Amino acid sequence: MTHDDLTIPAARRGTRLRPGGSHRLLALASAALLAPALLTACGGDSGTTTTSDGLVQVTVGGGGSIFDTPLQVADANGYFRKQGLAVKFVTLTAATGPSALQSGSVQFFDSSPTGFVSALAKGLPQIAVSADGLGNPLGLVVSKKFAEAHKLTAESPAEQVAKALAGSTGGASSANTKAEAGIFLDKYGVDPDKKVTWVSLPSPAADKAAINSGQIDWFVTSEPIPLQIENDGDGVVVADPFKVPEWAAEQAGYGQVVVTQKSYATAHPDIVKKFVTAVQQATAYMDTHLEDSDDQTVLKAAQKSLKGVPDSVVQASLQQVDWPASGAMDAAGWKKTMAFLDSLGTLPANAEVTSDNWTNKYLP
Repeated sequence: MTHDDLTIPAARRGTRLRPGGSHRLLALASAALLAPALLTACGGDSGTTTTSDGLVQVTVGGGGSIFDTPLQVADANGYFRKQGLAVKFVTLTAATGPSALQSGSVQFFDSSPTGFVSALAKGLPQIAVSADGLGNPLGLVVSKKFAEAHKLTAESPAEQVAKALAGSTGGASSANTKAEAGIFLDKYGVDPDKKVTWVSLPSPAADKAAINSGQIDWFVTSEPIPLQIENDGDGVVVADPFKVPEWAAEQAGYGQVVVTQKSYATAHPDIVKKFVTAVQQATAYMDTHLEDSDDQTVLKAAQKSLKGVPDSVVQASLQQVDWPASGAMDAAGWKKTMAFLDSLGTLPANAEVTSDNWTNKYLP
């Protein structure tokens, strides 16, 4: 999921979605580290450590994506420090994040709903304590050659794009993104199994290499890779959540959640409350400051996770996510999210989210 001349995408993609109600769901952290040195464990069996300046040290895992931004903003604006916390960031994956929580090597993990629900299906005792981003920042990018052959531009109507993909070769580096592409194609009568030749690839980076080499005509993945390809002049982003409402937060209910171990939340409710309070302050700041061209705080924070990505690509990617003023979740939102995940057909058969798996009680 993110993002030099991309002033156009921000305009062409229309107004940023602002769904009402509570928000839920995926942010995380980058491979950065705070300076304070660790001191000693605070009191016997407390399981916490303090820094030399008296802050409680916690570790949060993230995937180096656009959804890490609220955590970086909370750090940059001093929200964690004001809560008495020193935060260390580590990079994890959907596969390693839940086990890192289980082992206690991290206290918080910024998770996608897919990863969180999959962990629950395995019986892991984890709980979502805050939403820190809402949306599904996907981009469908076609090669420059394919775009020219089919007369596709960034402004081409969704139906024209879908029809042009009939008979093409698509790349897929995950079951989720393949299914998300299928949702788009099915809507316009293009059977993704019969009308598209699929090439399985190991990663979004491999998708990018394959489109540049001509091995595939197009692929879908989270930003910033699609917009980076467009920025480099190697392709065109012809579909995104503004053009495909089935991907957008309002319909899909997708996003990002802060997750912790149930046992950790029970043992350290004060720390959990301080952590999610700081994160909510960060998303609220992003909600009101993202459009301020004179305020570079959010951009610089996002770049800590998205190193080397052009400013305009980062900014365009940030626009595809709704940054909630409140981290509150609700049953209706989780029901919508589960319906979307079920439509992808990629979750275990026993996957479910109940009221025991999420809570708002730690929010300020």
